[in-house]
Amino acid sequence: MLAIVIPYYKLTFFEETLESLANQTDKRFKVFIGDDSSPEDPTVLLSKYQGKFDFVYHRFESNLGGTSLTQQWERCIALSDNEEWIMILGDDDYLGENVVEQFYIHLLEFVTKTNLVRFASRTIVQEENHKARICENPVWESATDAFYRKFKLITRSSLSEYVFFKKAYQRYGFYNYPLAWNSDDRAWLDFSENRPIYSINEGVVCVRLSNLNISGKRDNLEMKNASLVAFHKFLIQHKLKYFSKYDRIKIIRKYHYELNIMKSLESMDWIFLIKNYLLNINLPVIKGFLKKYI
Repeated sequence: MLAIVIPYYKLTFFEETLESLANQTDKRFKVFIGDDSSPEDPTVLLSKYQGKFDFVYHRFESNLGGTSLTQQWERCIALSDNEEWIMILGDDDYLGENVVEQFYIHLLEFVTKTNLVRFASRTIVQEENHKARICENPVWESATDAFYRKFKLITRSSLSEYVFFKKAYQRYGFYNYPLAWNSDDRAWLDFSENRPIYSINEGVVCVRLSNLNISGKRDNLEMKNASLVAFHKFLIQHKLKYFSKYDRIKIIRKYHYELNIMKSLESMDWIFLIKNYLLNINLPVIKGFLKKYI
């Protein structure tokens, strides 16, 4: 069975999230709502949905998301029962009415072949009242190829549109980057265990971008930059071999760029960069380096 886990904090768009669950054409799912000691009590709203779908609500007495969003995700996942597949749905995101139905329609296609399922997605830009085009994905795609398409801004990706195999999650957990920025990207690379991601394009998850959520805010750029630096260093140290040599250089350059924004480079930074540039050298890189620095 499918568990839909909602780390709750904001009431503003939560009714749309709940309504999308009530409207699912297939009710074979259970919802686990973990209230991160929010000042906005959702219980009156939740009472409207009693009997419309199966859910458990739990209020945590201490706020955790303010210091570690990934740990809040994890304690919400711990509310779940014996479900084998987990979706973490944002409290301002919502599902197309057939998402769960499509999960079960496709189940036999992927159940023994992957640890990750991804739905088509649509970004809702709240302040502009704009719905972006639906973003579809290759049916089968390696996690590294999926990440690199996002890296090159060819596609988008966020937490809510993924369903992951619980046992894979239990082996890795979510890495605690600042603001959980890139924590989902790292999770998909880890959870996949080098098996391809299976995509369901017939169901759409709508992901909201607003000035109330981390993605839409502009006052947290320093923390986002620190997370990007840490994440790209992880890629270089642990995942670079899964990318082509040309793509590796792009990732090293991205790390170099973000590190420059964060601080003045020190000798250890230069040693790390030069070592990895040399290990993945090619002619265009040599020309670019000579032009820029000599």
